[in-house]
Amino acid sequence: MDRPDLDDDETGPIRRITDEVSPSPGGTPRKPVRRTPPDGARRRTDTGPQRVPAPGPQRAAGRQDTGPQRPARRGDTGPQRVPAKPRTAKKPEPPAETGHGHGHGHGPAAPASKRVRLLLIWLLAPLAVATVAGMIVLYPWGKPDPTSVVPQGTPVAANITATTTGPCLAQGQVQVGDQTDPNAKPCLTTDLTMTDGPASGKQLKLTVPIEPSTPRFSAGDAVVLAYNGGNAGDPASFQLVDFQRGTPLLVLAALFAVAVLVLGRWQGLAALVALGLSFLVIALFILPAILAGENPLVVAIAGSGAIMFIALYLTHGLTARTSAAVLGTLASLALIGVLSAIFSAAASLTGLDDSTSTLIGSLGHGIDSRGLLLAGVVIGALGVLDDVTVTQTSAVWELRRANPDLSWQELYRSGLRIGRDHVGSAVNTLVMAYAGAALPVLLYSSISGVGLGALLGSEEIAQEIIRTLAGSVGIVAAVPVTTVLAALIASREPAGYLSSTTKVVPSHP
Repeated sequence: MDRPDLDDDETGPIRRITDEVSPSPGGTPRKPVRRTPPDGARRRTDTGPQRVPAPGPQRAAGRQDTGPQRPARRGDTGPQRVPAKPRTAKKPEPPAETGHGHGHGHGPAAPASKRVRLLLIWLLAPLAVATVAGMIVLYPWGKPDPTSVVPQGTPVAANITATTTGPCLAQGQVQVGDQTDPNAKPCLTTDLTMTDGPASGKQLKLTVPIEPSTPRFSAGDAVVLAYNGGNAGDPASFQLVDFQRGTPLLVLAALFAVAVLVLGRWQGLAALVALGLSFLVIALFILPAILAGENPLVVAIAGSGAIMFIALYLTHGLTARTSAAVLGTLASLALIGVLSAIFSAAASLTGLDDSTSTLIGSLGHGIDSRGLLLAGVVIGALGVLDDVTVTQTSAVWELRRANPDLSWQELYRSGLRIGRDHVGSAVNTLVMAYAGAALPVLLYSSISGVGLGALLGSEEIAQEIIRTLAGSVGIVAAVPVTTVLAALIASREPAGYLSSTTKVVPSHP
């Protein structure tokens, strides 16, 4: 006779358990009676549904009892397993994704908890407000756009159709005989066709002295002329100044954009947008404010702060991790600015190199040349600082997610060990960048015939040394500063928030 307590009901199959349930005469199950294993037998761990032993006579002697057996029931096709109800973990706020499976750290960073968000708001909100207020105050509202007092000419495009080399002759002058001065420098006579400007489509002949410092033009080159506004038919109104480089630059920019998009995808697109906005900040705020006579260092700090907020948050998202990188970058930029100001004053640097002297002559009024030098140091170090600070915060967050029991001191020590490996390459990157930019100055100084001490103490070389060393000190300081900030913030994140965006892959039975 079938036992009623073993029948399936409308909710599904009944799970069989190891403890036998003895029914009462009224059909109500009694308290489970736990079996006691025989002496010397190893206790088995209940790993799931077990078969229920059959009532009735015992098995024949001499056969080893291998455990509870299934009752011989008519219509019973075998043990039926009931899927265990998945355990439900306590959900943090906002609710975390739960389930049985293997976690993989895919997807964006987890949202910060409420207390971490409040902490970051209190730290970053005043800095963001100060950045915006500084840009508003420093922007040259209502002032006319500065113009050069030295005529530069209007750029006009043209194509060279033919070139000849010969003596330098003025317009309309003709050489008589074959006698030439052997010490006279030759000139290059070019036949050009104007492609735009007031004389578009017309032919033009220009003579260019051949000097070691002048470009080498040849037939087929696309060139740029400077038009001074005079008679468009007079060759004296034009001057051959440079090559056209628009097409190669556009092709290279397109290759760069494709490479970033292929590798970075949506994050790469965000990085390109951030790069474009950074150039807008430089072109629409930093340059006009400095040209209007504002302090270049203060303008550079405000502009760099705006670039940093835009680039980091747009590329890496509005997360606690990015906010820690922003704080570390700001602290390091302030340190670089202070060190540059102190040591440039101590070294009596004027900032009056060739390019700055040309700028002052074109403006027609003075400019803070030392401040312009310091502004270049701050802006130049910003890109490397972003790389260091983002790397350090990401390392600390991954350490915290891998082991939520780590204290902030342990996170700091582990992150600092990672940062030591990174800082060497970052400093080398900055040194090589400055050395590459100053290569002509280095070459010129090496052939000047002066001693090493005088060479290093010259204005041009000393500027690059202070740029490099002040920026490198800021990069080195960015590692511990950013790591300790990230450790303090990450250690206050509940463990559930560190893995709330972890992708869950169902396990296989």
